[in-house]
Amino acid sequence: MAISCSDDDNSFDVLMIDTKRGNKIVAFYLRNPYARLTLLYSHGNAADLGQLYDLFVQLKVNLRVNLMGYDYSGYGASTGKPSESNTYSDIEAVYECLQTQYGVSQEDLILYGQSVGSGPTLHLAAKLPRLRGVVLHSAILSGLRVLCHVNFTFCFDIYKNINKIRKVKCPVLVIHGTEDDVVNWLHGDGLWKMAKDPYDPLWIKGGGHCNLELYPDYIRHLCKFIQEMENITTEIRLKKIRQTLKLHKRSSSTSVSTSSMCCEIKCCQPKFPKCSIPKCSTCCWWLNVLVF
Repeated sequence: MAISCSDDDNSFDVLMIDTKRGNKIVAFYLRNPYARLTLLYSHGNAADLGQLYDLFVQLKVNLRVNLMGYDYSGYGASTGKPSESNTYSDIEAVYECLQTQYGVSQEDLILYGQSVGSGPTLHLAAKLPRLRGVVLHSAILSGLRVLCHVNFTFCFDIYKNINKIRKVKCPVLVIHGTEDDVVNWLHGDGLWKMAKDPYDPLWIKGGGHCNLELYPDYIRHLCKFIQEMENITTEIRLKKIRQTLKLHKRSSSTSVSTSSMCCEIKCCQPKFPKCSIPKCSTCCWWLNVLVF
């Protein structure tokens, strides 16, 4: 259920959306009367809707899109506690609201994930085969890979984007700063290389983790991407997917898979048996100390 209130010109809605995990999350919906597409924005860890409102207005106008942004459970005025599973139910609830309350289909939707927001973004994108596009802004390969360089995935890792990116069938735009000291640029590079339908990436020279919007190339490249997504047809999309699948089949027969690699730095795997119990209490202690 979504409860909304609008401003005087009906261009801005504030919503309270119920999730399947029993939380109530706050969302903003900004209308653009000239929009053909809708952007669903999942923000980073150190942000909330109040801080992002001005950015949302700029994106709505410059990209000519409708825009939906939301606060995760435990953020801002949203109830509940921050967790990986809650962010997944949060974005699913927001997507359902877009469908039922605003009539937005996945064919007219672009998912945008910034930093940790790339987790829920790729979670939903992997489930929507007819999605129009995805934008990954300073995205992560996985939670553990932000903290240390490993080339394999532990059972207690979170936001395993490295495993989900290959399931995304739509065009994927990756934006990353070359001087990002929070999430290394190689995270973005790795996701771009593993995407089935990678769009021309934007590597912002000198860009950090939270300042990419200040660079002129940011909005210029985003506008180009949105315009191309507006003009793309189903026939063109299917043709590109078939071509990409053929290329992946050829490359897989001549090269070693890198789906579990990060930063191309090899680490020695600890000598203990692999845990067969998902999130068991013995080996998943790290979840309690991981910074969300």
